Amino acid sequence: MVRIHVERTIAAPPDQVFAWLADPANLTAARLMLKAGWRADAPGPRVGAVREAFAAGMWFNEEITAYDPPHSYSYLIVKVFPPLDHQGGTMTFTPSGTGTHVDWETTYTHPAVAGGRFTEALTSRVLRQGFEQILAGCAKALET
Repeated sequence: MVRIHVERTIAAPPDQVFAWLADPANLTAARLMLKAGWRADAPGPRVGAVREAFAAGMWFNEEITAYDPPHSYSYLIVKVFPPLDHQGGTMTFTPSGTGTHVDWETTYTHPAVAGGRFTEALTSRVLRQGFEQILAGCAKALET
C-alpha cells in the first residue's frame, strides 16, 4: 500500500486556500497534469461531484466524498488508468498564524495486473511530486 502525505503552510486565509485547492482546474499546477475539471453530469463543488483529470500516462475520475469548506474535503478515485485501488484522499486546512496549514493524504495500491509494487514505486514518487507542485502553485497564486 502506498501512503502519500504532504504538508505546506500557505500565507493566505483558509477560505482562499480551500477554494483554490478545491477547484479541479488548479490541479494543472502539477507539471504532468494536462487538463482537469468538473465532469459535466456531476458538477461541483459538493459531495457527489466528480472531477475528471488527464495527465501524462494517466487519467482518473475522483468523486468528492466529504466537503466542509474551508476545513476539509475528501475524495475517492472511482475510475482510473492505469488501474489502482484507491482507499481515499483528504485535504485538511488549518489556520496557522496569518496563513493556512494544508495537510494532504491519500492511500492506494496497484493490482498485480497493473504492475503491483513496481508501479507503486514509480507512481508514489510522481504523485508526491505532483501534490507538492500543486501546493506550490497555490502558494504562488495566493501569497502576497
